[in-house]
Amino acid sequence: MKRICVYCGSNPGRLPVFREAARQLGRELAERGHGLVYGGASVGVMGAVADAVLEHGGEAIGVIPRSLATREVAHDALDQLIVVESMHQRKARMAELSDGFIALPGGWGTIEEIFEMLTWAQLGFHEKPCGLLNVASYYDHLFKFLEQAIAEKFVREEYRPMIMMEQSAVTLLDRFSSYRAPKVKKWLGPEET
Repeated sequence: MKRICVYCGSNPGRLPVFREAARQLGRELAERGHGLVYGGASVGVMGAVADAVLEHGGEAIGVIPRSLATREVAHDALDQLIVVESMHQRKARMAELSDGFIALPGGWGTIEEIFEMLTWAQLGFHEKPCGLLNVASYYDHLFKFLEQAIAEKFVREEYRPMIMMEQSAVTLLDRFSSYRAPKVKKWLGPEET
């Protein structure tokens, strides 16, 4: 894998461990030779992961909408800052540049971004790994919801491997390196519903 997209908050969160985990992930990406693709901000968990990648000699690419860049939240030390016109363009460009997707703790935008990549995987638009870095049990309830969606047959059991969850960046990236997308048919015929 050449580059990993990291979705995360522009806020630091309540606990210092969120920023610490972002820095650990950034260092691990750089040490493994994976570039970072992320939202381009210099603040919050976003800024922490980018700073750590850069401090450890890695490549950091930010993609940010013009409206946010002009509010002076854009990171000014990245290898590349791509300024786009909309959030839709931002997400599409980040997906295009990336070979896998990780969600660190974040808010609604973070959840929306990783779920879009999961949906695209389910539809067969990509075969890239998706994972949640479960810092301080942040994603426990979300993962329980995903298990419920499978149990209630809104998500097929065969799709379970499309989302990984680990507490450690090392373990999650190890799993990414051996990921093989499940080969399943998405569309059901009337006789299969």
